[in-house]
Amino acid sequence: MEKKFDVFGTDSGCLDMNIVIDKYPEHNRGTRVLDMSYQGGGKVASGVVASARLGGKVAYAGCFFDDKRGQFLKKDMLDHGINIDASVTRHGKTFMNIVVAERAYGTRTMLGTPGDMGRISVDEVNWDYLRQSKVLFIAFLNDVAFKAIEIARENDIPVLIDADGYSETLEKNIDKIDYFIGSEFVFDAMFPGAKDKGLENCEAEVDAIRARGPKTVVFTFGEKGCIGKGVEEEFFTLPAFKIDVVDTVGAGDVFHGAFAVAVTKGLSTKECARFASGTSAIKCTRIGGRAGVPTLEVLEKFLETGEIDYTEIDKRVEYYRSAFENS
Repeated sequence: MEKKFDVFGTDSGCLDMNIVIDKYPEHNRGTRVLDMSYQGGGKVASGVVASARLGGKVAYAGCFFDDKRGQFLKKDMLDHGINIDASVTRHGKTFMNIVVAERAYGTRTMLGTPGDMGRISVDEVNWDYLRQSKVLFIAFLNDVAFKAIEIARENDIPVLIDADGYSETLEKNIDKIDYFIGSEFVFDAMFPGAKDKGLENCEAEVDAIRARGPKTVVFTFGEKGCIGKGVEEEFFTLPAFKIDVVDTVGAGDVFHGAFAVAVTKGLSTKECARFASGTSAIKCTRIGGRAGVPTLEVLEKFLETGEIDYTEIDKRVEYYRSAFENS
């Protein structure tokens, strides 16, 4: 079947109310909010926004609700040129996170608010959109993801997973993944204490995952950088880019979405990781999980010179400061 899309992603999105402060005040005291913004959230949902921002043609299968939050999220996908014809819309209330970023420490805290956590069902997805794609991008191993993996296998479509949290389900299904992109938390759960010997000495751990099926394995360690290895490639360590961190929310989501589209460009594993790392770094210099995601042109300039052109990015930041309230 003709490949009309670079990336096909499926998961459940949400709305993030992003707040930036210097640091949390003492109990019963207050602090000034430095910035505030409403943006879309969700691992694959924000990841495919990054894929699209970087020039990828994207199809997304998810569940939107018909409230103001859901309509805002749907519009945001469409504004990024993402095809959501494989998605569904239901009556209900969209789940929202209150995300507080502390600039003093480069960390963030997420507080979930009441809402419906609906997700699309296997029977509701138009799977032809996946069959027309070059890469399957998933995060949570549920029935929809397993059906997507089955179809991807039947059509020789590689499967990329955002393995952010460890579970027995993940452990039992590693052999179904082609691009295993794991977080530091997953690495620590699978290889307790291994990183203490230095990331440059963790090739055996990467090979242990590759021996179980995935042809490409990458682990991310935040400000420490990432490590990885692909088919017929050498093990590598890649330092994180040095940037002025404003907000780390969505950093991993954006990394995975950028990596997915980089795969379709035929880059080596290390090149894909650098491509993704640069994208995530730029995102972290602005509030929220989506406003700071660069275009391909901005990313390439950053990778070449270390300079970030904020001309268009800051217009996005300003847009998201009021877009939800004015919608």
